[in-house]
Amino acid sequence: MVDRPSPARRGRAWQLLLLVPVLAPLPVGLYNRLEPRLWGMPFFYWYQLANALLAMLVITLVYQATKARRR
Repeated sequence: MVDRPSPARRGRAWQLLLLVPVLAPLPVGLYNRLEPRLWGMPFFYWYQLANALLAMLVITLVYQATKARRR
């Protein structure tokens, strides 16, 4: 018989995805520049906006993946 991880352990695995939007904006030196521009917006600003959208998507994904296990 194959040992399956417990629901709590699977939930923790999904929650590790939450590190992506936390770690993405940390290396400021990589995106502290003006080029390339997107619709006239400097890279610094649209990278920050992309990180906000990424955070919303990841948080939604983790919530949807773990909400059924809470019941």
